[in-house]
Amino acid sequence: MDIRWKAFPLHPDTPEGGLSLEALYSGMNRDPREVKARQRRVADELGLPLGDRTMTYNSRLATELGKWAESRGRGDQFHDAVFRAYYVDGINIAKPGELIAMAKTAGLPEGEAAEILKTRSFSKAVDADWALAARLGISSIPTFVLDGWSVVGAQPYEILEKFLLDHGVSRRT
Repeated sequence: MDIRWKAFPLHPDTPEGGLSLEALYSGMNRDPREVKARQRRVADELGLPLGDRTMTYNSRLATELGKWAESRGRGDQFHDAVFRAYYVDGINIAKPGELIAMAKTAGLPEGEAAEILKTRSFSKAVDADWALAARLGISSIPTFVLDGWSVVGAQPYEILEKFLLDHGVSRRT
C-alpha cells in the first residue's frame, strides 16, 4: 500500500505575516487556550513534539514545495521539517526563505527549491488536491481516506491500525 500526502486548504486566507491564534479562533467562536490545551493533550498522548506557538501562518507555499519534495522522493523528510518548524518552533512557513531552509534540511537542493517557489510550478497540483478534499467533504486535518472510508483527526496508533486492517491492508512483516 502506498500512502500519499494530499494538500488541504487550512485557513487559506491567512496573510503571509500570519494571524495570532486569538484572531484566528475569535472568528470561530473558540477559545484559543482551550484549543491549545486540547492540542497539548493529544500531542502528549501520541508522543508528538509541540511547541507553544501563538501564530498561524499560510501553508499554501509549503504545500506546493511539499508536492515538489514528493516528486523528488523526499516528501516525508520535507513534511517532517515543516511540521517541526511550524508546530514545534513556531516558524512562519509562508516565508520562502524559511521554506528553502526546510528543503535543505530535507536533503533537497536550495536553488531548485527557490525556483519552484518562484515559478509556482506545483500550484496546479495543490489546486487539484484542494478540489479533491472538497469533493470528499474533508473539513479537518489529518484525515485518512481508504476505499471511501475515513478516519479524522490525530488518532492513537491502535485506531489507525484497526482502520487499515479492517480495510484489507496487511501487516508488514
